[in-house]
Amino acid sequence: MNTDSRDEIEQRVDRLEREVELLRAQFEARDVDAAAATDAGADAVSDAPTDPLWFVNTLGRHAPGVVMMAGAVEVPAGPVRWQYGLHAADLLAKDWGELARPIEALGHPVRLELVRRILAGTQTTAELLELDQFASSGQLYHHLRQLVSAGWLASPRRGHYVVPVARVVPLLVLTMIAAS
Repeated sequence: MNTDSRDEIEQRVDRLEREVELLRAQFEARDVDAAAATDAGADAVSDAPTDPLWFVNTLGRHAPGVVMMAGAVEVPAGPVRWQYGLHAADLLAKDWGELARPIEALGHPVRLELVRRILAGTQTTAELLELDQFASSGQLYHHLRQLVSAGWLASPRRGHYVVPVARVVPLLVLTMIAAS
């Protein structure tokens, strides 16, 4: 086995070990939160906002070095509870060029408005065509194709669009970042 192969294997093992540690920390955090909720006789999160950095402090204790996004939101399609985290070292080692396409797909005001409307419950092309932004159905389909191709939208059946559950919180996080 050559040195490059060994280095690659060692990097993969290191990454897997960090992922296992992250999963263990998330599992332990769930146990701690459940115990706190049981001990207090109330929802543990209801007390958390008294510390303005409660999320960061909890994350630092249970998964140091991790960048995470999470949310528990209600959208017209139903409740969404979602979280995702990666070690900062893995994010910094990643080829950021491959991230351009999904970010670029959201980089147009009309596409952002489409995603917002679909997330809010507008789902059919007929409903979307009623919006003032589109001079033609061709223009609408052009933008929808970009969003579906980048994974921000899915089309479960012809003429209907939804924001996949795994994309709801990331979309809200991106808008929160842009608004800050």
